[in-house]
Amino acid sequence: MPYHLAIFDFDGTLADSLPWFTSVLNEVALRFGFRTVTPDEMQMLRAKGNREIVRYLGVPAWKLPLIASHMRRLAKDAAGDLRLFPGVEDLLLELCERGVKVAIVSSNGEAAMRQVLGARAWAGLAHVEAGAAMFGKAPRLTRAARRLGVPVSEALAVGDETRDIEAARQAGIAAAAVSWGYATREALAAAEPDHLVDGHAELLMLLRP
Repeated sequence: MPYHLAIFDFDGTLADSLPWFTSVLNEVALRFGFRTVTPDEMQMLRAKGNREIVRYLGVPAWKLPLIASHMRRLAKDAAGDLRLFPGVEDLLLELCERGVKVAIVSSNGEAAMRQVLGARAWAGLAHVEAGAAMFGKAPRLTRAARRLGVPVSEALAVGDETRDIEAARQAGIAAAAVSWGYATREALAAAEPDHLVDGHAELLMLLRP
Protein backbone atom coordinates (compact mmCIF):
# COMPACT_ATOMS: atom_id res chain seq x y z
CA MET A 1 0.00 0.00 0.00
CA PRO A 2 1.37 3.47 -0.85
CA TYR A 3 2.11 5.94 1.93
CA HIS A 4 0.24 9.24 1.76
CA LEU A 5 1.65 10.69 4.99
CA ALA A 6 5.26 10.93 6.16
CA ILE A 7 5.67 11.71 9.87
CA PHE A 8 9.25 12.72 10.61
CA ASP A 9 11.19 12.83 13.82
CA PHE A 10 13.29 15.99 13.96
CA ASP A 11 16.59 15.61 15.84
CA GLY A 12 18.91 13.15 14.13
CA THR A 13 16.45 12.62 11.28
CA LEU A 14 16.02 16.06 9.73
CA ALA A 15 18.49 18.08 11.84
CA ASP A 16 22.12 17.13 12.46
CA SER A 17 21.87 17.67 16.20
CA LEU A 18 24.09 14.82 17.44
CA PRO A 19 27.21 17.03 17.86
CA TRP A 20 25.18 19.51 19.90
CA PHE A 21 23.61 16.72 21.98
CA THR A 22 26.96 15.18 22.84
CA SER A 23 28.35 18.60 23.76
CA VAL A 24 25.65 19.27 26.37
CA LEU A 25 24.94 15.77 27.72
CA ASN A 26 27.44 15.79 30.58
CA GLU A 27 26.39 19.28 31.63
CA VAL A 28 22.80 18.05 31.81
CA ALA A 29 23.96 14.91 33.66
CA LEU A 30 25.60 17.00 36.38
CA ARG A 31 22.53 19.21 36.69
CA PHE A 32 20.10 16.30 37.06
CA GLY A 33 22.33 13.83 38.87
CA PHE A 34 22.81 11.03 36.39
CA ARG A 35 25.93 9.40 35.00
CA THR A 36 28.36 11.38 32.85
CA VAL A 37 29.96 9.57 29.92
CA THR A 38 33.24 9.54 28.05
CA PRO A 39 33.40 9.85 24.24
CA ASP A 40 33.93 6.09 24.04
CA GLU A 41 30.86 5.46 26.19
CA MET A 42 28.85 7.83 24.02
CA GLN A 43 29.77 5.83 20.94
CA MET A 44 28.92 2.59 22.73
CA LEU A 45 25.50 3.93 23.74
CA ARG A 46 24.65 4.70 20.12
CA ALA A 47 24.51 0.93 19.60
CA LYS A 48 21.94 0.48 22.38
CA GLY A 49 18.19 0.93 22.50
CA ASN A 50 16.81 4.02 24.22
CA ARG A 51 15.55 2.15 27.27
CA GLU A 52 18.97 0.54 27.70
CA ILE A 53 20.58 3.98 27.47
CA VAL A 54 18.32 5.38 30.19
CA ARG A 55 19.15 2.44 32.47
CA TYR A 56 22.89 2.78 31.80
CA LEU A 57 22.83 6.49 32.65
CA GLY A 58 20.84 5.82 35.81
CA VAL A 59 18.03 8.22 35.00
CA PRO A 60 14.87 7.67 37.10
CA ALA A 61 11.68 7.69 35.06
CA TRP A 62 10.26 10.61 37.07
CA LYS A 63 13.17 12.82 35.97
CA LEU A 64 12.67 12.27 32.24
CA PRO A 65 10.05 15.04 31.77
CA LEU A 66 12.25 17.51 33.69
CA ILE A 67 15.30 16.61 31.60
CA ALA A 68 13.30 16.81 28.36
CA SER A 69 11.99 20.27 29.27
CA HIS A 70 15.52 21.47 30.05
CA MET A 71 16.84 20.04 26.79
CA ARG A 72 14.13 21.86 24.83
CA ARG A 73 15.24 25.15 26.38
CA LEU A 74 18.85 24.42 25.51
CA ALA A 75 17.90 23.46 21.96
CA LYS A 76 15.97 26.70 21.54
CA ASP A 77 19.02 28.69 22.64
CA ALA A 78 21.26 26.71 20.27
CA ALA A 79 18.88 26.72 17.28
CA GLY A 80 20.95 29.29 15.42
CA ASP A 81 23.90 26.89 15.38
CA LEU A 82 21.97 23.76 14.36
CA ARG A 83 21.69 22.73 10.71
CA LEU A 84 19.55 20.41 8.66
CA PHE A 85 21.26 17.43 7.09
CA PRO A 86 22.24 18.20 3.49
CA GLY A 87 19.31 17.75 1.13
CA VAL A 88 16.59 17.73 3.80
CA GLU A 89 14.87 20.89 2.57
CA ASP A 90 14.77 19.51 -0.99
CA LEU A 91 13.44 16.19 0.32
CA LEU A 92 10.56 17.82 2.19
CA LEU A 93 9.66 20.09 -0.71
CA GLU A 94 9.76 17.17 -3.15
CA LEU A 95 7.38 15.18 -0.97
CA CYS A 96 4.97 18.10 -0.85
CA GLU A 97 5.10 18.45 -4.64
CA ARG A 98 4.27 14.75 -4.96
CA GLY A 99 1.18 15.23 -2.83
CA VAL A 100 2.55 13.40 0.21
CA LYS A 101 1.46 15.07 3.44
CA VAL A 102 4.44 15.84 5.69
CA ALA A 103 4.26 16.09 9.48
CA ILE A 104 6.73 16.24 12.35
CA VAL A 105 6.36 14.57 15.75
CA SER A 106 9.27 15.48 18.02
CA SER A 107 10.30 15.95 21.62
CA ASN A 108 11.92 19.23 20.58
CA GLY A 109 10.13 22.56 20.87
CA GLU A 110 8.27 24.24 18.01
CA ALA A 111 10.31 27.48 18.07
CA ALA A 112 13.64 25.68 17.67
CA MET A 113 12.35 23.44 14.88
CA ARG A 114 10.82 26.37 13.02
CA GLN A 115 14.12 28.26 13.12
CA VAL A 116 16.24 25.33 11.99
CA LEU A 117 13.88 24.24 9.21
CA GLY A 118 13.50 27.70 7.74
CA ALA A 119 10.43 29.37 6.29
CA ARG A 120 10.12 27.34 3.05
CA ALA A 121 10.30 23.90 4.64
CA TRP A 122 8.13 24.94 7.59
CA ALA A 123 5.42 26.28 5.30
CA GLY A 124 5.15 22.89 3.60
CA LEU A 125 4.37 21.00 6.81
CA ALA A 126 0.82 19.76 7.19
CA HIS A 127 1.01 19.21 10.96
CA VAL A 128 3.50 19.54 13.84
CA GLU A 129 3.45 17.83 17.22
CA ALA A 130 6.15 19.39 19.44
CA GLY A 131 7.22 18.52 22.98
CA ALA A 132 6.45 14.80 22.83
CA ALA A 133 7.57 12.73 25.82
CA MET A 134 10.65 10.58 25.29
CA PHE A 135 8.58 7.40 25.28
CA GLY A 136 5.25 9.05 24.48
CA LYS A 137 5.30 9.51 20.72
CA ALA A 138 2.77 6.81 19.80
CA PRO A 139 -0.39 8.81 20.63
CA ARG A 140 1.12 11.86 18.88
CA LEU A 141 1.65 9.79 15.73
CA THR A 142 -1.92 8.56 15.86
CA ARG A 143 -3.24 12.09 16.39
CA ALA A 144 -1.23 13.45 13.47
CA ALA A 145 -2.69 10.84 11.11
CA ARG A 146 -6.22 11.39 12.42
CA ARG A 147 -6.07 15.18 12.11
CA LEU A 148 -4.79 14.90 8.56
CA GLY A 149 -7.45 12.38 7.62
CA VAL A 150 -4.99 9.63 6.68
CA PRO A 151 -5.49 6.01 7.82
CA VAL A 152 -2.55 4.77 9.90
CA SER A 153 -2.06 2.04 7.31
CA GLU A 154 -1.13 4.77 4.79
CA ALA A 155 1.31 6.60 7.08
CA LEU A 156 5.06 6.15 7.45
CA ALA A 157 6.92 7.24 10.60
CA VAL A 158 10.54 8.20 9.90
CA GLY A 159 13.06 8.34 12.75
CA ASP A 160 16.64 7.66 13.79
CA GLU A 161 16.23 5.94 17.18
CA THR A 162 14.84 2.66 18.43
CA ARG A 163 12.15 4.53 20.40
CA ASP A 164 10.85 5.90 17.09
CA ILE A 165 10.41 2.36 15.81
CA GLU A 166 8.73 1.34 19.07
CA ALA A 167 6.32 4.29 18.92
CA ALA A 168 5.38 3.57 15.31
CA ARG A 169 4.68 -0.05 16.14
CA GLN A 170 2.47 0.97 19.08
CA ALA A 171 0.56 3.35 16.81
CA GLY A 172 0.07 0.74 14.09
CA ILE A 173 2.14 2.80 11.66
CA ALA A 174 4.95 1.52 9.44
CA ALA A 175 8.42 2.57 10.61
CA ALA A 176 11.31 3.74 8.44
CA ALA A 177 14.61 3.97 10.36
CA VAL A 178 17.31 6.24 8.94
CA SER A 179 20.92 5.27 9.44
CA TRP A 180 22.44 8.77 9.47
CA GLY A 181 21.22 9.87 12.94
CA TYR A 182 21.85 8.94 16.57
CA ALA A 183 21.48 5.16 16.67
CA THR A 184 23.83 2.90 14.74
CA ARG A 185 22.53 0.98 11.77
CA GLU A 186 23.01 -2.27 13.71
CA ALA A 187 20.91 -1.04 16.65
CA LEU A 188 18.14 0.03 14.29
CA ALA A 189 18.20 -3.27 12.41
CA ALA A 190 17.90 -5.17 15.70
CA ALA A 191 14.69 -3.23 16.44
CA GLU A 192 13.22 -4.55 13.15
CA PRO A 193 11.76 -1.49 11.44
CA ASP A 194 9.60 -2.00 8.37
CA HIS A 195 12.23 -0.16 6.33
CA LEU A 196 15.89 0.65 7.04
CA VAL A 197 17.11 3.40 4.76
CA ASP A 198 20.54 4.90 4.11
CA GLY A 199 19.65 7.92 1.98
CA HIS A 200 16.96 10.32 0.88
CA ALA A 201 16.56 8.59 -2.48
CA GLU A 202 15.37 5.46 -0.68
CA LEU A 203 12.79 7.47 1.24
CA LEU A 204 11.52 9.01 -1.94
CA MET A 205 11.15 5.55 -3.44
CA LEU A 206 9.00 4.52 -0.47
CA LEU A 207 6.88 7.66 -0.47
CA ARG A 208 5.09 7.39 -3.78
CA PRO A 209 1.45 8.40 -3.39
